[in-house]
Amino acid sequence: MAFNAPLRYLTAAITLGLGLSAAAAHAEYPDRPIRLVVPAPPGDGSDQLARNVGKAMGDVLSQSLVIENKPGAGGSIASDIVAKAAPDGYTVLLGNASSHAVTPGLYSKLPFDAEKDFAAVTLLASAPNVLVINPALPAQNIGEFIAYARANPGKLNVGSGGNGSLSHLSAILFNSMAGTDIPHVPYKGAAPAVTAVMSGEISALMINIPTVSQQIQAGKLRALAVSSPERSPVLPDVPTLDEAGLKGYNTQAWFGLFVPAKTPAPVVAKLQAAAAAALKNDAVLNNIKNMGAVPQGMSGPAFADFVKTEAAKYGAIIKQANVRID
Repeated sequence: MAFNAPLRYLTAAITLGLGLSAAAAHAEYPDRPIRLVVPAPPGDGSDQLARNVGKAMGDVLSQSLVIENKPGAGGSIASDIVAKAAPDGYTVLLGNASSHAVTPGLYSKLPFDAEKDFAAVTLLASAPNVLVINPALPAQNIGEFIAYARANPGKLNVGSGGNGSLSHLSAILFNSMAGTDIPHVPYKGAAPAVTAVMSGEISALMINIPTVSQQIQAGKLRALAVSSPERSPVLPDVPTLDEAGLKGYNTQAWFGLFVPAKTPAPVVAKLQAAAAAALKNDAVLNNIKNMGAVPQGMSGPAFADFVKTEAAKYGAIIKQANVRID
């Protein structure tokens, strides 16, 4: 027993020392550049958001955030990189509604778990879609558009930027809530879909606001409603689908920061604080405004719960319409 007692003291001292070392390591974070993985190509709206947020956060943390563009597969390529990275705060994901709420329901197999393999840091911004139609259609508002669709089955169609995209799922939800059956026409990206609705090749399109704001202002497209619960500051005169009669309708693009699961809480807290400061930065706020988006700031468990709710919502839409990618 006399021999074991000093051993216990030595063990306790080592444990305490390790704890203090870990605490010191967290206190010194970050001591090198941070990798910010973006599931979009350079120049994309979310890439611009990442660069502006990254610059502002880097100023707070006194370390640069290096952008790494990894587009493709609905964000799953970028997500997989971050999910498998060391949980030390030096690899961060700019996740979005597609990567964490839509893609898990679209693909039967993913190399990561969108919920269990990540820690939610902060929701940066959200952006509604807008339902636009070709001005030649005899509908001035959502009520008239729904009435026309019901009275003329087969005459209308609605486009999207791709099968399984957020605009596609938004159109499915619209049909379900409006009691319409407007066929879906997928395009390879937003640009050809916008061209198609302006030419009359398709009747309607649910798409993010900045993509069509100029066409709306020029009268080349008619905006009927936005998809968020509140009106968009970019289109303040355009009602929401909720206030136009589809009560509870809400689909929005959103962008937030994630790190690998098991990242130490003090490290996550530092990232949250830096992101909160970034959302007060004029360059970041102007970028969010130009995206037709609204700054957020939800962090920690609240953001994690939000992601779960979003995944359940889109998962139900995907299952109901039997939408699959693989």
